[in-house]
Amino acid sequence: MPINCKSISGKWPLMNNMKTSNHSLSRRSFLGLSAAGTAALLLPWQLDLLAQEAVTLVKVTGGTPEEALAAALDALGGLGQFGASGKTVVVKPNIGWDRTPEQGANTDPDLVAAAVKAFKGEGAKVQVFDFTCNSAERCYARSGIEAAAKAAGADVSHVHEKRFDVIPLPEGQKLRAWPIYRDWLRADLRVNLPILKHHSLAGVTAGLKNLMGVMGGSRSSIHNGFHQKLIDVAQPILPQITVVDARRVMVKNGPTGGSLDDVRLMNTLIAGFDIVAVDAESARVFGRDPLELGYLKEAQSRGLGSIERPAGYKEIVLG
Repeated sequence: MPINCKSISGKWPLMNNMKTSNHSLSRRSFLGLSAAGTAALLLPWQLDLLAQEAVTLVKVTGGTPEEALAAALDALGGLGQFGASGKTVVVKPNIGWDRTPEQGANTDPDLVAAAVKAFKGEGAKVQVFDFTCNSAERCYARSGIEAAAKAAGADVSHVHEKRFDVIPLPEGQKLRAWPIYRDWLRADLRVNLPILKHHSLAGVTAGLKNLMGVMGGSRSSIHNGFHQKLIDVAQPILPQITVVDARRVMVKNGPTGGSLDDVRLMNTLIAGFDIVAVDAESARVFGRDPLELGYLKEAQSRGLGSIERPAGYKEIVLG
């Protein structure tokens, strides 16, 4: 039976299709050419590429959600690096609330559809789900995500209580085990697709907090000792890539909101491989110092990622 939130107590391979003709060899592909003998055979323009940092964090401003996502994924090295053909990919948006897209409580359905189409285009089987706080039927429908994701070719499902598996948390400081949704655990590729918004407890939420949508158990108990417990559970279930929707941003009265006065149009997307760096940049977009956010400091202290902008940070502005 479908449930609501109160009802139950590595990096990736290099791109396979590396091109060496003309000037089409990507920077990310070059990073795999580590042998000095190989480097000696490269042309000067290829050596210049080797000297450049691969993009690992990108902020895109402007454009449609589909255009922004395409620009971000291209900057990060393209979808080919994921080897998604024939694989199961979970695209995990925030669908937690019985709100319309304009209210900014859930991930933009157009961005969800764009992500589904992108990975379907690579030959992947794409699943979309979230452990909602309001009624799953209402959240999936009113958010617009169910219709958009299905139209894009995703397998859209509600979370079911029998599909949670308790996993050990060997690095946990306050929690030693927690139930996690089986489909997330078994996915070949996990794509985290949160929305950036205000949160009364966390301050600002994006990627790390969105992982609560694959956690079972008594989720309300995580709020007591929130910063440590969130990282306890998140640490072994991190996604391979996080893409933050900062198009319509709820700047107050989160996480539920309700008034359009709570929402500001920012038309921004932040994406990267390091979930801590992505959340930190999202906090900056929101107007907060990421060092003020306890869960980010906790995540950094445990080695989950870095709050500082990486050398491979890039900004893109679309017309």
